[in-house]
Amino acid sequence: MMPDLEDRIIDLETRLTYQEAMLQELNDVIVDQRHAIDGLTKTVVALRERVQALHLANTASCSEETPPPHY
Repeated sequence: MMPDLEDRIIDLETRLTYQEAMLQELNDVIVDQRHAIDGLTKTVVALRERVQALHLANTASCSEETPPPHY
């Protein structure tokens, strides 16, 4: 092989190796973020349910409400 062509092939193989490593690293970051998003989603659902339960517990029905003072 010609030295210039061999150097170009080595350069391409080196770049490919770095790109594969970077791709794996990015994939790992995406997986970690997916786990974080799943955890945050569960937290939001739990908080929404808790707020809704508190709202329902603090809201009296129409028959239980006392009339306003101007009545």
